[in-house]
Amino acid sequence: MALARWKDLCVDVADPAAVAAFWAPLLGLQSRPHTRPGVTRLAGEPPTRTVWLNEVPEPRTVKNRVHLDLRVELEVVLAAGATVLRSPDEEISWHLCADPQGNELCVFSPAADQRSGLFELVVDAADPEAQAAWWAGVLGATAPGGGGRPWRWVEDLPATPFDYLVFNPVPEPKTVKNRWHWDVDCDDVEELVGRGATVLRHPDDDIGWHVLADPEGNEFCAFGSD
Repeated sequence: MALARWKDLCVDVADPAAVAAFWAPLLGLQSRPHTRPGVTRLAGEPPTRTVWLNEVPEPRTVKNRVHLDLRVELEVVLAAGATVLRSPDEEISWHLCADPQGNELCVFSPAADQRSGLFELVVDAADPEAQAAWWAGVLGATAPGGGGRPWRWVEDLPATPFDYLVFNPVPEPKTVKNRWHWDVDCDDVEELVGRGATVLRHPDDDIGWHVLADPEGNEFCAFGSD
């Protein structure tokens, strides 16, 4: 049984308008201004497809530990303003690109029998197996074995706008706050903590939700039903 339910995605950016112009058409969403200064909402149906763009003063200084994988023609991404960081070679079969603010994304060729657009959310991990098992338990999904692959993934995800939550092994540790994070609805934050989450910030006069971190320190926000 799921302890939490997928709510939406969020990304910290320096220029919400520029990022909205890039991501909204790629994800099939509409850019909507918000009453809070520096916040832009990329909206669609169902609401779980929502992406929030939050303006922050701190610059991006390291490779993002969270990125999106899309199945889309490379020409479409380049026309939107992406830059190719790495082309397919002997090790990878996709294009590693960056959006206008430097946020990495992987671009795969479309396939007739597979979901187009966003299909994976990928997270760097020290222990992909443990991370996949933890999030599968929280979201009421499944984490099959890797089949000899070094990465692990979560599938059968209820209500997410993508098919897989993937944890990819990397040697470097997490050093800064993730610029991409996700929000969940959860009525029992204490149970999340009991399972290994850490509370980074409680609801206060400025926010009405909990800011948490998973067992490897990846930030996420938990909203109650009130």
